[in-house]
Amino acid sequence: MKSTPKNPASPGRPSSPARPSARGTAVAGRPAPTKQRAANQQATQEFVQGVIAEMKRVTWPSREEWVAATILTIALVVGVGVFCYVVDLVFDWIFSLLTGGAR
Repeated sequence: MKSTPKNPASPGRPSSPARPSARGTAVAGRPAPTKQRAANQQATQEFVQGVIAEMKRVTWPSREEWVAATILTIALVVGVGVFCYVVDLVFDWIFSLLTGGAR
């Protein structure tokens, strides 16, 4: 009985994966690397131009608005922290009453 390999190479074809030729032609339905690179560059340029256009439309806050928002944010963070600390103390006191002061 003669065994044959599962995926024999076709006559005249290498068993390694196909690579683009030195001329840069398409392989297996893919565009040539230079065409793909040009398309990627075009898409990147359009994206960057879109970002720049959108950034020009943004209404940026004034310095006073920035300062007010920063102070409000810091105050809220401190407030939430103090609230969580007080709630923790209250629960600690409640549980110490229920367990007889054991920790």
